[in-house]
Amino acid sequence: MSDCCIIVGASHAGVSLALQLRKEGWAAPIKLIGDESELPYHRPPLSKEHLAGKKELDAMSLRPAKIYADNDIELLLSTRVNSIDTEKRKIRLDSGETMSYQKLALCTGASVREFIPAKGMENVFYIRTAADVARLAPHVRKGRRALVIGGGYIGLEAAAVLAEQGVSVAVLEMSERILQRVTSPAMSSYMQQLHESQGVEIHTGVEVKSIREEGPEKLIDCADGTEFRADFLIVGIGVEANVSLALSAGIESGSGIQVSEYCRTSDEHIYAAGDCTAHPSLLYKRQIRLESVQNANEQARAAAANICGKEQVYDAVPWFWSDQYAIKLQMAGLSTGYDQVVMRGSAEGGVEASFALFYLKEGVLIAADCVARPKEFMVSKKLIKAREKILAQDLQNEEIEPINFVAA
Repeated sequence: MSDCCIIVGASHAGVSLALQLRKEGWAAPIKLIGDESELPYHRPPLSKEHLAGKKELDAMSLRPAKIYADNDIELLLSTRVNSIDTEKRKIRLDSGETMSYQKLALCTGASVREFIPAKGMENVFYIRTAADVARLAPHVRKGRRALVIGGGYIGLEAAAVLAEQGVSVAVLEMSERILQRVTSPAMSSYMQQLHESQGVEIHTGVEVKSIREEGPEKLIDCADGTEFRADFLIVGIGVEANVSLALSAGIESGSGIQVSEYCRTSDEHIYAAGDCTAHPSLLYKRQIRLESVQNANEQARAAAANICGKEQVYDAVPWFWSDQYAIKLQMAGLSTGYDQVVMRGSAEGGVEASFALFYLKEGVLIAADCVARPKEFMVSKKLIKAREKILAQDLQNEEIEPINFVAA
């Protein structure tokens, strides 16, 4: 039996796990396998600075090539794992080559959810990989018309970049409001007003019925009879965890690869981390699946410790961010189930706004959305972790510094 640790997936989680294994004392070989040809890179800039042409892919590398060599990590790019033999502890590559492992870590990430009405059409783009942006970038120029399907963060970030490049943009969202799945009506309203102030059309409660091609144009027919024309489409309707490799090997999976609080799968020799996983949250007392760099990195570090024989529980407070125009939105926690929203500051002023929305459940802070409020964001993470009741009037009172928020 090989003493190797093989990591499948060379993005945020895979890279963090490989490097942390060395820090935890893993002395045996490490193989990090990725199916893209590029050196592992930061993904958040794809829909922001990279799409805008402000940051090249070389500047987005997670680590220089030398770091992998210095840590004796064998990086296998343009390589796809075809199957896992859990009994023999072997993986098989698409090439037919097999590799043995002592421990295996699945960091397979997620893939974009395909928009069926646009399947097979030209000039329909997704934003998940560097190759996606390379295909899209030549279409982003002044005077063009773009339609963004999906009013989530990826769709809105892309819409902001396009608008700043002089593209005429409309966003179609099937739900009653943008960001409905992840935030409150107050934040949705602010984000819609922000985009509309920059010339972006936002249409909610709109269901695309069909898409026709008329020459180089796309004609979009909606269920309510409205029509839209565009030169190209960007689709951002969510992602799905890459669980097929795990499922075919008999590893328990649902919406994600099921892992314990120690990042172990249903196979004792196999761990998983990142967007592909569903894990138990002690903080929120339920299974959750997160799509964030923070979760990928922190869960991977916990997985590395446990692969090395430690019993480190993963139960971090989730946090996220989104850059749109000149604003930075920072989010802590998960707001699902809140029964009270408290605003600190004002959401007026578009890109000049400065406010925080605190989400409470039975008086306990469970999440916060912060625009230009870094102090509130940092304190919120600590308060959410503490699970203590906070007085709503204190959160709202601008005369009280966030660091002085105390339990009720």
